[in-house]
Amino acid sequence: MRIISTPADRSEFMSRLRERAAGGGNAEAVEAIVADVRARGDLAVLEYTKRFDGADLSADAIRVGKDEIAAAARAVDPELIGVMRRAAARVADFHRKQLRPGYLEPFAPGEMMGQLAKPLESVGVYVPGGKASYPSSVVMNIVPAKVAGVGRVVMTTPCGRDGTVPPHTIAAGVIAGADEIYKVGGAQAVAALAFGTDTIPRVDKIVGPGNIYVALAKRSVYGYVDVDSIAGPSEILVIADGTASPAFVAADLLSQAEHDEMASSVLVTTSAELAEAVSLEISRQIGRLSRRGIIEKSLEEFGAAIIVADLDEAARLSDEIAPEHLELCVADPFGLLTRIRNAGAVFLGNYSPEPLGDYMAGPNHVLPTGGTARFFSPLGVDHFMKRTSVISFSKPALAALADDITRFAEAEGLTAHAAAVRIRG
Repeated sequence: MRIISTPADRSEFMSRLRERAAGGGNAEAVEAIVADVRARGDLAVLEYTKRFDGADLSADAIRVGKDEIAAAARAVDPELIGVMRRAAARVADFHRKQLRPGYLEPFAPGEMMGQLAKPLESVGVYVPGGKASYPSSVVMNIVPAKVAGVGRVVMTTPCGRDGTVPPHTIAAGVIAGADEIYKVGGAQAVAALAFGTDTIPRVDKIVGPGNIYVALAKRSVYGYVDVDSIAGPSEILVIADGTASPAFVAADLLSQAEHDEMASSVLVTTSAELAEAVSLEISRQIGRLSRRGIIEKSLEEFGAAIIVADLDEAARLSDEIAPEHLELCVADPFGLLTRIRNAGAVFLGNYSPEPLGDYMAGPNHVLPTGGTARFFSPLGVDHFMKRTSVISFSKPALAALADDITRFAEAEGLTAHAAAVRIRG
């Protein structure tokens, strides 16, 4: 892992991170797929599934059936089933604390105002496949929707060339509460969820991570449906001082680098000695990891140890990067937390590693990436709710505000607005 100690090297690396966040892909190709699925429905979905996934499915085989669900339950290790159930329970417990009821209350004599809080009727959950399968992502996306009260959760995920979905992905969907599961991935799945086909129902919102083509498709259909965010490659930033364990820090950086070649693993430290020790630990640990090739490419392109003068500078640099995952491996992590503004999730101390949040802690692991933690939040119950304002005024209460309303309306040249108030006088 490169060690950065000069302003010029830091500037070059920060530019690299910004370019990475900008993404790539072929927006025109994705737009064409979305338009084709909107026009031709299942026929287009099946053609793209054959082209991109190599699976030759018929329309009646797109949905995962009861027999496949039963087979998946038999195929998955019962211990893993237990793990997924415990994870789902912890995620549900955490997200129940986010529930906020609506309200209706008096504000002044003759005035009643508030908000209705209602869950969305239907949500599509995209579960990625490809280089790895992610039952944890199934749990993290579906459970909050069910806690919010969403009536219909539709899950889509790519199938293999044989037309099957990994059994543990299906099992996770059932445990989390998916109402329907479809063997469709890529931009075609996003388009099908957004516009509906004869087989796949239209939904109100699409959530879940995916590759650049999924991200571009979500951007394309936004407005026809809501989406959670345009997610990018995974990332971790570790702020560490001289008290941190080099072995722990190295392991945590490696845990994110194995996601894909575009993942980013960054150490920001006040200790040059720690930076050297972490680099050595990475070299020691990487040899026994199954995804070594991916890790090496990720670290070569988007990995670094940046040496800073003090923890204040570390906090400022972290806020500039606005990482998806932020670990504070310092002597006083709670004290440093007060200086952090931008991060998707913060892990405090040497025994709160990022994989804890990925799987079992309870907070959502669907987090803002690519610097969007400056303005986006983790996936949660509020993403699956909509709020409706409620206003009720008596005649005297309206009269008390009538002059102000009409002045505003006339200043905007909207005389009919003013008249609608005056007529009630």
